[in-house]
Amino acid sequence: MKYLLLTFFAVLSLMPRAAENTQLPVESFASLRAFSQVKFSPSGEYISFIRNVNGELVLMVYNRKTKEADSIIRSDNHTIFFDWYEWANDEVLLLGARYIQRQFGGPKYTSTRLYAYHINGDGKTKLAIKPNFNRNERQPQFADQVISFLPDQKDKILIQGDFDVANSPGVYELNLNTLRKKKVQRSRSKVTDWIADRQGNVRIALKMDKDEFEYILYDEDRDKRKTLFKYKAFSPDFVSILGFDKDPNIIYFKALKNGYDALYKMDLTTLKKELVFSDDNYDFDGHIFYSSLTGEVAGFTHSQLAEGIRYWDEDLDKLYTGLRAVLPADMFDIDIIDTSKEQRQYVVYVSGDQIPGTYMLGDRDSNELTAFASAFPDVDETVYSGKKRISYKARDGLTIEGYLTLPVGYKEGDKLPTIVFPHGGPMARDYAGFDYWTALLAYNGYAVLQPNFRGSSGYGHEFEMAAVQGFGKEMQDDLQDAANWLVKEGIANEDKICIGGASYGGYAALMAVVKHPETFKCAASFAGVTDLERIVSKARHFTNKEIVRKQFGTDSDKLEKVSPVNFAKQINRPVLLVHGSDDNVVPVYHSREMDDELEDEGKDVTYIELEDGDHYLSHQPYRIKTLKAFLEFFDKNLKN
Repeated sequence: MKYLLLTFFAVLSLMPRAAENTQLPVESFASLRAFSQVKFSPSGEYISFIRNVNGELVLMVYNRKTKEADSIIRSDNHTIFFDWYEWANDEVLLLGARYIQRQFGGPKYTSTRLYAYHINGDGKTKLAIKPNFNRNERQPQFADQVISFLPDQKDKILIQGDFDVANSPGVYELNLNTLRKKKVQRSRSKVTDWIADRQGNVRIALKMDKDEFEYILYDEDRDKRKTLFKYKAFSPDFVSILGFDKDPNIIYFKALKNGYDALYKMDLTTLKKELVFSDDNYDFDGHIFYSSLTGEVAGFTHSQLAEGIRYWDEDLDKLYTGLRAVLPADMFDIDIIDTSKEQRQYVVYVSGDQIPGTYMLGDRDSNELTAFASAFPDVDETVYSGKKRISYKARDGLTIEGYLTLPVGYKEGDKLPTIVFPHGGPMARDYAGFDYWTALLAYNGYAVLQPNFRGSSGYGHEFEMAAVQGFGKEMQDDLQDAANWLVKEGIANEDKICIGGASYGGYAALMAVVKHPETFKCAASFAGVTDLERIVSKARHFTNKEIVRKQFGTDSDKLEKVSPVNFAKQINRPVLLVHGSDDNVVPVYHSREMDDELEDEGKDVTYIELEDGDHYLSHQPYRIKTLKAFLEFFDKNLKN
């Protein structure tokens, strides 16, 4: 284990050190990761990664034998977004790209494509899946959906796509050498997704009918089909199948146990289910993962485990235990994010309370572990103190958890300008890991609290269901209670608290200065919802319209009362609005109309529109511009 001892010092030496008395620019936090998605090819001969070159994402492949690196594809994440890539085999890389489109003057929507790159080919990236117009096939909206990499067939994969009937995908075998596809499962009415076992056999269909979902053990013979699970949206009967084991008759799935999501497995021959893991206080929020060596389920992750992961695979557990022996749990989190097929080469992502993340490359045959790259090279413990998990009582006595980020060097008793920063979703949650929003604000002297208000995921079904038709109600009050807790704890100055957020967080920020202006001195919204009536009205264009109606309700009077756009006259706090024009999750209309209403009332509003910008600030210049605008807005209203 000698090399592991050296690893500990290698990690420390790789951690960047900010120059003393030098103020870091916004770019140090707001830039896209310097390196990401570091992977080994199956043989371990190549290392691939995405490098950020002045905001342009470049997929690169490094030949470990020749020590040469090639650039495969570039994207600035502006009009074409580079989302993911994967090694299909030792010669072929598959890449998923996203576009924003509009059809026939209707609303904008996301469309995806799959590309293939042959390492020993002509150096060109080619469209991997095309419709055959001679057979009257259509172009699928989502054309990058791989459902199996067919481990026993090196040059083939399974993809799904609605080439025949819109919103009804079939399954196709794609030859990676010829890029020709062959249908292996025809589309079925109301089936939206197919699941294949580890041998590549299409076994399970997910059927969606309005707001009802059904997992079916599928057979062409109708009499042999079995319903595995059936539930309605937002019901406690919700189930999510996570995948098959190597045994084609064993599946793993997530379902409720005593009100919290738990991990189960089921034998498909008997339909008998068995509890694998549950947490009495939190939803199981992880996933299963596989051994590339054996093909079996190797373990699972869960955020509330002491180390975040549990290994069943003996070989991976041995590797992890060896790494953990010299990377103490109280200093580092380690995540084995990729291995070669034989699990002899591996990539480790090392992070910690004050460390955003460092990639390291390991070789078990040569007993070497090498520091490779930092995701945020300017950020270290001298500029970032990490997040602290806290809890407070809401006005009705409910316990709310959250994460508090304070500036480096904060001393107890110091009262700071403060930002309450609710997450998006709202059926999502914040975690302890690094995020660029809070790190930047804390670096610039703010206390930042991210409450996991009721309606957040992770705290049980009842807690999360508060988000169903709950906008502007108790989940909104939880944010004011968060601010009051900060004042009570002596962290916040009650006259210097603002609120900001993105997506639902943007909605909550705007609604906060409608409902609680005595608490919040300003509100900043990125891509925030402002008009709930419009969301419900526009849902008629989409297949999930019944779910949207169930989530928000259809009572126009009630929706009007919790839509910030209707309260411009009574908003008397400064407002910042930022929105991408190509946002297909929350259309830009929401911020445009909010701006118009506030302008008409002569209110203090600043509106910034990002041309062709998406919902996720994927384009680096827009991410930097948005965070600069937020920081300047908060400085103006809390520090002057």
